[in-house]
Amino acid sequence: MSASKPAAPAVLLRNTTFSYGAGPRVLHVPHLAIGSDERVFLFGPSGCGKTTLLGLLSGVLQAQAGSVEIMGQDLCRLSPHERDAFRAAHIGYIFQLFNLVPYLTVLENILLPCRISRLRRERLGSASAEDATAELAVGLGIDSLLDRKASELSVGQQQRVAAARALIGRPRLLVADEPTSSLDSASRDRFLDLLLEKGRQESCSLVFVSHDRSLAPRFDRALSLPHINEAKIEN
Repeated sequence: MSASKPAAPAVLLRNTTFSYGAGPRVLHVPHLAIGSDERVFLFGPSGCGKTTLLGLLSGVLQAQAGSVEIMGQDLCRLSPHERDAFRAAHIGYIFQLFNLVPYLTVLENILLPCRISRLRRERLGSASAEDATAELAVGLGIDSLLDRKASELSVGQQQRVAAARALIGRPRLLVADEPTSSLDSASRDRFLDLLLEKGRQESCSLVFVSHDRSLAPRFDRALSLPHINEAKIEN
């Protein structure tokens, strides 16, 4: 019997470069591979390119050279519209500034990915999107806030709503940009427990950015992005 073929990585970057407009190159990744159920902790000083890298992984940004393959799909070959559709279906993004819709309720904000993407709705199976939202809200301690407008929430509450929105509909890749920076230690630990547990349940890859190096041992691997113009990550 022949040996089984190794699973393809969920994330694969090769000779990937990015710059903002006509400015200097701010990121160069010769090679980065992340497994289909791997949880990676990414750290480095401010300005070294961590958020830029997350933008490339999610298709918010497009590399000028090289490839950015997510589950075998090279995002560099997609149009902006196609990248948006791919992100909506397969990627959960916890933005550093949350990006909640201020005039929508907490429930409506969390449900947005399932209303945009048919695949996100279908992955819930027999559970309704509302039931899945309620379960996530309990785990994140925001179940009493579902009818509140996003604009009425504290920073910590907004952060947890953003996390629930990223998790709904079982995305294949989660990218999280400093998602625990405004939480106290108890809320941080509860949030991280849920994020890691959901990732394990769904075999979901996670790229988690934080300055809090004490969190690194909870992940499968830690990567440093140095504070230099050409950031090199090698796997």
